Amino acid sequence: MISTNYLVIGSGIAGLTFAVKIAEKFPDRKVTIITKSNEDESNTKYAQGGVAIVLDGKDSFTKHVKDTLVAGDGLCDEAVVKMVVKEGPKRLEELLLWGANFDTDASGEFNLGKEGGHSEYRIVHHKDITGYEIERALLKKVHELKNVTLWSHHFAIDLITKHHITDPQAKDNTCYGAYVFDQKKGTIFTIKADSTLLASGGIGKVYGHTTNPVIATGDGIAMAYRAKAKISDMEFIQFHPTALYDARGDQSSFLISEAVRGMGAYLRNKSGYRFMLDYDERAELASRDIVSQSIDSELKKTGDTNVFLDCTHIDIEAFKKHFPNIYKKCKQNHIDVETDWIPVVPASHYLCGGIDVDMDGKTTINNLFACGECTRTGLHGANRLASNSLLEALVYAHNIFKYHSEHTYDTLELNIPEWNDEGTSVPREHVIIQYNLKQLQALMRDYVGIVRSDSRLTKAIKHLDLIADEVEEFYKQAKVSTSLCELRNMINVAHLIINQSIARKENKGGFYKLDNIKENETEAKN
Repeated sequence: MISTNYLVIGSGIAGLTFAVKIAEKFPDRKVTIITKSNEDESNTKYAQGGVAIVLDGKDSFTKHVKDTLVAGDGLCDEAVVKMVVKEGPKRLEELLLWGANFDTDASGEFNLGKEGGHSEYRIVHHKDITGYEIERALLKKVHELKNVTLWSHHFAIDLITKHHITDPQAKDNTCYGAYVFDQKKGTIFTIKADSTLLASGGIGKVYGHTTNPVIATGDGIAMAYRAKAKISDMEFIQFHPTALYDARGDQSSFLISEAVRGMGAYLRNKSGYRFMLDYDERAELASRDIVSQSIDSELKKTGDTNVFLDCTHIDIEAFKKHFPNIYKKCKQNHIDVETDWIPVVPASHYLCGGIDVDMDGKTTINNLFACGECTRTGLHGANRLASNSLLEALVYAHNIFKYHSEHTYDTLELNIPEWNDEGTSVPREHVIIQYNLKQLQALMRDYVGIVRSDSRLTKAIKHLDLIADEVEEFYKQAKVSTSLCELRNMINVAHLIINQSIARKENKGGFYKLDNIKENETEAKN
């Protein structure tokens, strides 16, 4: 068993920011970070846009707050929104001190970007790889701190609670660390922690088609759920309408920017019909949620796997100049943009809900904190405003640090049993994991996608229960593997999304259920 003062699960912007701050403040205390892939592999790394922060004289906190509340469609916590927005400039100063670089103009001022839903230019960015740059700076800082240990390729299997412990000192509703799987050695060990922080990212892989990296399997949310933490707003998932379709569905989806439609590209079904005109007078230039819903409707009508983006009428030289990466990616996939249509499909992009936390990042379980995309803070409501996610992670990591600076945690000499896998064996048939994963992803895309209905959601639960039963039986007999634990976590996450979608009785933000339209129409008639 290993003991630490602070256990951080995840190595994105949320986990690393907290680790740097707490390690600098308390050089005599031990900080342990575990991450299941390479140390720099996280959702942060793939955040292209930037960080939304009020810096310009024309801008104001009031405007940023209003934009966030409008995007959240009435479900944001206004106090949280105000707190996060006002903290932005201070948190940016720290990133600059830690060595993160952001684009500036000729006069040395920040080159601020503007994205959908923002009323002013306020996006601080580093080219189109902002998250990658922040991750680089934070990792460099972490490696300079002597009291921080960072273990890559270490997978957290479960949080340790009283459920696992026979020691009478163990209290209800309290986290004491985690059981961790060393993926290279194939061994499982115990990390006992005075305080544990979940900073484990999103859930994109539950849908297969996702802009997230393949590690986004909802592990932190699933672990917290099994430990009986409160989880909310899981029905609010943002989808990007046009990701490059990959028939394998086992890789992160490459985004075909909305700017391509802005340049005049048409969306067509496989018959060549330009269908967006049937759904919205703005056609391909409708908002992201409408375009996603329209594509989803077409796919449900036809049973096709994808629609197409037609750029063949666009000046090819202008296309190459504006979208060199997209042109190159299409070429690699044997698609000539000048003559071929690009196969596209909506992809899971961002989870607005997650583990319930208060303004200090506290979950409903003692000694357990959470930060970043795995949380539901009240900032995003029903729909995240672009580039508010990195800001949220920075602010909440700071709040959790502040809380720990003012509150000490006793180190309990608890007797925690080692992981018990007696009676299990290394499975020969990994096909069971892969088969059930494909079944789960197809189920979520087809039954729990962008446009939902209670009848499809009810059917989804029946199918999901069959998958869950088979996987649980396999889990009891098999020695732990990352792919098996991830699948189990994704099944937990899928249950949460489906049940909370059934419970939601009004359409808000990115959530759209056909039954809610019918109910509202009936109420209006009465």
